[in-house]
Amino acid sequence: MDLQKKDEQEGGAASPSGNEKVVEKKYLVPFVLITSLFALWGFANDITNPMVSAFKTVMEISNFKASFVQFAFYGGYFTMALPAAILIKRYSYKKVILFGMGLYATGTLLFYPAAQFQMFGFFLASYYILTFGLAFLETTANPLILSLGSKETSTRRLNLAQSFNPIGSLTGMFVAQQFILSKLNSAEKAADGSLIYSTLPEGEKAIIRAQDLMVIRDPYVMLGLVVIAVAVIIAVTKIPTTNEKDDNFSLGDTLQRLIQNVTYREGVVAQIFYVGAQIMCWTFIIQYAENIGYTKAEAQSFNIIAMVLFLSGRFIATFLMRFVKASMLLAVFALGGIGMMTVTIFVGGDIGLYALIGTSIFMSLMFPTIYGIALEGLDKDAEFGAAGLVMAIVGGALMPPLQGAIIDKGVLMGMPAVNVSFFLPLVCFCVIAVFGYRRFLTTK
Repeated sequence: MDLQKKDEQEGGAASPSGNEKVVEKKYLVPFVLITSLFALWGFANDITNPMVSAFKTVMEISNFKASFVQFAFYGGYFTMALPAAILIKRYSYKKVILFGMGLYATGTLLFYPAAQFQMFGFFLASYYILTFGLAFLETTANPLILSLGSKETSTRRLNLAQSFNPIGSLTGMFVAQQFILSKLNSAEKAADGSLIYSTLPEGEKAIIRAQDLMVIRDPYVMLGLVVIAVAVIIAVTKIPTTNEKDDNFSLGDTLQRLIQNVTYREGVVAQIFYVGAQIMCWTFIIQYAENIGYTKAEAQSFNIIAMVLFLSGRFIATFLMRFVKASMLLAVFALGGIGMMTVTIFVGGDIGLYALIGTSIFMSLMFPTIYGIALEGLDKDAEFGAAGLVMAIVGGALMPPLQGAIIDKGVLMGMPAVNVSFFLPLVCFCVIAVFGYRRFLTTK
């Protein structure tokens, strides 16, 4: 039993004969409620990814400027992760979660005036505030899930909870496809494939722009109402207080301990590159598909398929971690991502698109596994360490604009620039593979 515990604490898994429950009965209700938050932020993430393409068309802006949707969205995570961690030291997980849900709802409801004013900057501000709330939720929910049971099953428990994140993501993608992208009048094309919208006089454009911005607005407003409803349920439910208030908390001492922890330090770097890779693959799959002749709505169908594969891969990875160390599985999956990106870049066409879709299988275990490995052994620094890993989501803010700028070039090195742009996620997967292999070597 001691060997089994040691194996799991080092990023491995229980032996097949282990009888540790991933979720104990006494924690089942709070586990289910907190797991629902994973679906809620998954919805927000993946209804937003295709909005880069939507805003590009509706507002008639470049890929680079449109990708500031992601800069605002993931920049909010970076801004609020540390304040969230500090609040966790002062208040219960439940109070911080409710505060985060309030910010989440506020950001979504601000889409109403943003559409009325027809200002891209207003939408960006709404995304920014929305993700203030998501930063509080992720900084709190991840360590809370880890703490709802034994340490031996913590990584598996987090993977199980994270498995419901793609369900929210799939729902967000479906809503984006059926209720936004397919209803954008500005995306209609002529027989020769050119956008009709771009040829219209300004007066007609203004009418279509107003209509399309309302199409974008409505699902976010509805989402805000759902968030408020879930917050009310959590407010009246007892959530275990597994974090300890620490009035003597020292930010400087905590930072010093975290920086000196090699596993944690490298985990944050790996997470930055992972989130960057994920957001680039899921955001610009639409541009990749459009480049070979598909419409926005059709391209979003491929994103949905990718998410189904991602969800399947998450459950498969959770099962495999019963037999294979998480760190080794991470390295192997990263190599799979490298292979898929190579096909996406150099083969192109439908085969390249299928490879881009298939990348989601290999991305499926990365976020929770990097997260779990990086937080191992942090004990009282876990909440603050979680904030650093949530701040690492800034990779999703910084890298998409760079990829968008590459795509705007049109053609590079004799290839479509959209193909070349996927060198960026390829590099990201290389970093993740190195991290996984290094962690495996230190725990052999």
